[in-house]
Amino acid sequence: MLSYDTQMGEIVVETSGSVVSVVIDAPPVNALTVARYTQLAEAFEQIGRRADVHCALLTARGTRAFCAGLDLHEFATWPAERDHERAAAARRTFAAIRKCTIPVIAAVNGPALGAGCVLAACCDIRIASERASFGLPEINVGRCGGGAHLGRIVPPGMLRKMFFTGQPINAQEAHRIGFVEEIVSSENLVAAAQKLAAVIAEKSPLGLRLGKQALNEAEYLPVEEGYALEQSYSAKLLQTEDAREAARSVIEKRAPVFKGR
Repeated sequence: MLSYDTQMGEIVVETSGSVVSVVIDAPPVNALTVARYTQLAEAFEQIGRRADVHCALLTARGTRAFCAGLDLHEFATWPAERDHERAAAARRTFAAIRKCTIPVIAAVNGPALGAGCVLAACCDIRIASERASFGLPEINVGRCGGGAHLGRIVPPGMLRKMFFTGQPINAQEAHRIGFVEEIVSSENLVAAAQKLAAVIAEKSPLGLRLGKQALNEAEYLPVEEGYALEQSYSAKLLQTEDAREAARSVIEKRAPVFKGR
């Protein structure tokens, strides 16, 4: 079991106020082994059960890479009959991030390739440094990429271009197509992500959790069904003390004091 601030293998969990950071610390390029997949999954699964944090950051140490994807040294010697274990670990990790009960911001400090690109895609918001790039190079190493995850965000033609060529796009192109929400300098990346996380973390804890669940569940529904689902979550939120406090704070022109109930 992870403690609230700990290092588990090459995955570091750090808490500052109501914001928690998950940092991949596996030099030189933060590639993902099966063990690191599992550590990431466990970190986000536990974060999702915490009541003291309201927004999460996913980032990495260094500037050589945010995450270079699958660790090819492990992959080269991994027994084919056990590939289902690696695949299951990857699915668990991506689901743990995407379904984490609080918003997750990716602070992408360098190349995010293959599984690293998918990690960013599974986050709710992506902020990139000017040194970041994004790619699906799996076709070059005999695998298929994470098109299902990127396809939620990236236009179809661009997705297929990235998938079939294996060529990455830079941060500016990723911003142009809407994959990245903001580009900042490398020196300001973490500070910019933390500033945004702090703004989000000030909102109603229940509103954030119910809102994220509603957005995730409505994503693939027809518009009318999706909106009806959102309304059902809004009805749940309206029954809470936090919702009444939010309304009172607007009327009284003061900052709300949320209690998470």
